[in-house]
Amino acid sequence: MSNELAVLLQQNPALLQTGLDADTLAVAGGGGNNVTKRISIKGGVFRKYAGGEEVGTIEDRSMNVVFIRMAHHASRMYYASSYKDGEKIVPTCWSSDSRTPDADVKNPPAKSCDQCAYSVKNSVAGNGSACRLSWRTAVVVPNDPSGDIYQLVLPSTSCWQKEDNGKWGFRPYVQMLANNNVGASKVITKMQFDTKSPTPKLLFSPVGVLTPEQIADVEQLAKSATAEGYIKLTVYQPKEEGEAPAQAQATQQTAPPAPADPSTLPQSDVAVDQPTLRAEPAPMLKPTDVSSIVKKWSVKT
Repeated sequence: MSNELAVLLQQNPALLQTGLDADTLAVAGGGGNNVTKRISIKGGVFRKYAGGEEVGTIEDRSMNVVFIRMAHHASRMYYASSYKDGEKIVPTCWSSDSRTPDADVKNPPAKSCDQCAYSVKNSVAGNGSACRLSWRTAVVVPNDPSGDIYQLVLPSTSCWQKEDNGKWGFRPYVQMLANNNVGASKVITKMQFDTKSPTPKLLFSPVGVLTPEQIADVEQLAKSATAEGYIKLTVYQPKEEGEAPAQAQATQQTAPPAPADPSTLPQSDVAVDQPTLRAEPAPMLKPTDVSSIVKKWSVKT
């Protein structure tokens, strides 16, 4: 860092909160502190990751967040072959809006998701669908609404639950807020594990409101390239020959193959999907590196 820039940043600390604009990020070639931060619910525990490394856990059964950005639709991902944790596998098909396959899918099994045999229930053992739904969001923690942005990808089990004793699945929760003329980014949301569910499942409820100053901070963060990258579905594609298997072939068919063992399929939780999903390089709001993040989140929060 130049001495002149160091002085400017010292005199204008708010500049660090604005993040990188898309043009700066593109010309710089994704340079800077591109450490992706995310929250996972793998194993029924809130886990914090930075740069693919787990840096902390929250043992409580609930956690408060503020949704600053949300994908407008759930997304879909289908793997024809068995998944192995840590292995880079290009999915057979994917959809950013859960309606039609994305344009870069080479051999979609159907023209639309509602016509696809892999998207229906019972297309995999355990009464689930072989093509997994999830919802991508970007959140901040309410005690630091102008600080770090986290990616939070919600599995389908957390997305559709109707109201149950003042708690909702993600989409019904957002619909409830909208019906009362309240924006999701204006309230503090409590997300808590459904203790009756055999798999990790979150329910949501409002527990507080942001101050006008906090709302302004959140609105600024929502415009950042970090937040935008966290809600966009992008898929790993190998560029070098022999680097990784090419996209698995899928053919038009009316019925899926024999159901696979659910344990061999990737979970909707992004902690498992991470080897195949890659958010656009996201700049950090504050200069840092993974080691400093590990130190910051090594204690219970």
